[in-house]
Amino acid sequence: MFSPRLQAVTCSSPAGLHRVAYHEWGAPDNPDVVLCVHGLTRTGRDFDDLAMHLAKDFRVVCPDVVGRGLSDRLANPMFYAVPQYVADMVTLLARVQPARLYWVGTSMGGLIGLGYAAAMSRAQLAQQVPTPAQAHRSLPQTGVRLDKLVLNDVGPHIEPVSLARIGQYVSENFSFDSFDEAVSFVSKSSTSFGPHTDAQWRAFTRYTYIEQNGKWVKHYDLNLAVPFQSMDPQSAAAGEQFLWAAYAAIKAPVLIVHGQESDLLSAQTVQQMLERNPRARAVEFAGVGHAPTLMSADQIDVVAGFLYEP
Repeated sequence: MFSPRLQAVTCSSPAGLHRVAYHEWGAPDNPDVVLCVHGLTRTGRDFDDLAMHLAKDFRVVCPDVVGRGLSDRLANPMFYAVPQYVADMVTLLARVQPARLYWVGTSMGGLIGLGYAAAMSRAQLAQQVPTPAQAHRSLPQTGVRLDKLVLNDVGPHIEPVSLARIGQYVSENFSFDSFDEAVSFVSKSSTSFGPHTDAQWRAFTRYTYIEQNGKWVKHYDLNLAVPFQSMDPQSAAAGEQFLWAAYAAIKAPVLIVHGQESDLLSAQTVQQMLERNPRARAVEFAGVGHAPTLMSADQIDVVAGFLYEP
């Protein structure tokens, strides 16, 4: 049985330094790294089942994105956004130093993956076209090439109904008198994740509700809601345009995992994604909405099969 190692890396934002915690599975010297990045209000421990499955052949790195879990909270909540998260992942990968990088991103984690791919494309272009002052020397290596990307129920276009739902629940300040009450709430409010056993619901809750002063409360900074409150149609449209361009430019194989009943990723968007990037394929899970939790054997097998392909 594999167990994770808790590590941390210091990152920076315009407001100062912050610590990003991550759990690492498998041999620490394995050059094949799977970076698993969670959804908006989740933690890296969401990937425990997938990580245990992969750890014999990969080094699996599962960060708590800043503002969540064991990572620090940001002094300025306006930096809870994809550009900051991408910068943090670049810093983390500079620590991890993979030779081959496979990215598994659930919801927000997939958007961070698209942002990372765009940043690497810009860095590679800068290396290919040096300035006159740089022409006499080679540029240093910038970033790690993305070898495979799994987008778990997310794409460049997010359905407005889902954005409204997310904007509402992210700031709700729930608390419970016991862990069992928290589990009961999560199992009833998270039916879109599909059927799960009692043990799975408990595992799904364990790292997203924490005990503080005798109460079980959310593990994340409720100020994650602040950027949502400032979003307008113009900025949303510009963000979508950027994500489509980033997605279309990805040279690595892409697996799109789609919950058939998802209110965030529509079947129409999946079809557009397949048309705009010939390196993409899609798999759909019936009876699941947003988002597949990658806890069941069939979901794990699909993702693992894609990662193991030569």
